[in-house]
Amino acid sequence: MSGSCKSLNGALAIVGIGCRFPGGIIDPASYWEFMCEKKDAIADVPEDRWDIKKFFDSDRAKAGKTYSKQGGFLTQDIFSFDASFFEVSPREASALDMQQYLMAEVVHEAIENAGMGEKIKGSDTGVFVGANNVDCYLTKSEDDNISLANQSSAIGTCLSILANRVSYIFDLHGPSMCVDTACSSSLVAIHCACASLLNNECRAAIAGGVNLLLLPDFFIFLSKANLLSPHMRCMSFDERAAGYVRSEGAGVVVLKKLSDAVKDNDRIYAVIKGSGVNQDGRTNVITSPSRKAQEELFEMVCRNAEIKPSYVNYIEAHGTGTQIGDVTEAGTINNVFSKGRRAGEKCVVGSVKTNLGHLETAAGVAGIIKTALCLYYKKIPPNIHFEKPNPDIPFDDMAIEVPLELKEFKAAEDNNYYAAVNSFGFGGTNAHVILKNADFVARPNRERRKNTSLLVPVSAKTFSALPVVAKRYADFLSQKEHHNLSLEDVCFSL
Repeated sequence: MSGSCKSLNGALAIVGIGCRFPGGIIDPASYWEFMCEKKDAIADVPEDRWDIKKFFDSDRAKAGKTYSKQGGFLTQDIFSFDASFFEVSPREASALDMQQYLMAEVVHEAIENAGMGEKIKGSDTGVFVGANNVDCYLTKSEDDNISLANQSSAIGTCLSILANRVSYIFDLHGPSMCVDTACSSSLVAIHCACASLLNNECRAAIAGGVNLLLLPDFFIFLSKANLLSPHMRCMSFDERAAGYVRSEGAGVVVLKKLSDAVKDNDRIYAVIKGSGVNQDGRTNVITSPSRKAQEELFEMVCRNAEIKPSYVNYIEAHGTGTQIGDVTEAGTINNVFSKGRRAGEKCVVGSVKTNLGHLETAAGVAGIIKTALCLYYKKIPPNIHFEKPNPDIPFDDMAIEVPLELKEFKAAEDNNYYAAVNSFGFGGTNAHVILKNADFVARPNRERRKNTSLLVPVSAKTFSALPVVAKRYADFLSQKEHHNLSLEDVCFSL
């Protein structure tokens, strides 16, 4: 079974971004800086999660143990929630999955980043969330906690409510659904959002994914399956690659039809030209990838997006750092995207998992946000933990290369910039998205009239929050990359 999002009736625009990723990443600016500076977000399991001494053992065969004592963890307090800000009662808030907290906050930030604010309330905006982590449910169902259950507990820990909670809080009337295809969940959610927009089911869409690591259980399960890296790093395409390291976080993008984004005078990070989803079918075992299925998907999305494979000069790979996964993906990318490419030309292939670890259900949206920023800044961040190429990937004979330093993004023959994002679920559900830079979009000329006053409003829901908001505005405007912002645009968005 397969499906594709065809952009013949108009491309789609990424107009807003919200993210909370490991390493102190709280917004697109800090995310971009983190990648460009070759930072590593992996750290020891925080003490407020579980006692790692009780569950860690370097011996993989030991019962009830994990050989991974590190991961990518959020530096923010995930157990606190400003319930009053979102008009959630304390009783209801106490019963909610922390992933619902996190999604509400990240969506709010993405809406602000898109400059939509209160205008989004009551609209037909759709919500599509990739998720499958039930750690919070398992925590709340333990004997010591079950007595604390109340009338909100049923929906508070139900995964399907992750998207519905966002629609409820922000009064959104478009499609609202949770998607679970394991590691490809958030990219499949973005594909569903694209299809919904093109089918006119909604005028805007919020799509992404979330993952929180609260228990050691799945670390143990994955250790037993030999899927985790003994190095506790994703060493994508490297000779040492031996599995992945688990991470948590959340990310969303706000999408519109390109024509609507231009009409609304939105900032556009990147344009989605096409997306697609398919399934591996019968392979050696259910977790083994299918090169044939991956190739068919890449070719289908290129065809439907009307993009020559040789035009794509950057691919954000799934790149988990498993031996079979890396070899299969590298070979597939080369087979498809080398077609029509001039001799000696290379397509750059990277993976943000080398920085953040594998965010599992939120991995795809982390890749989309990275790639949109690459197109926005016309640069490609380096892969870390890449020292010696995997000998089973003949890079010298392939039309692909892994970036070791910050690289200039190379334009295609038509002087535009194209990139692709891969995400593969370990049950065989593959997703692929092709993006393009937004420079070709004609922007309206909005010269400021002389002697026109501008108002910079600073508001908050409580008096104590007001100085915090003011400081965030000051910090934002003081950042070097924001020095050239139009004051009219800032005032309009605020």
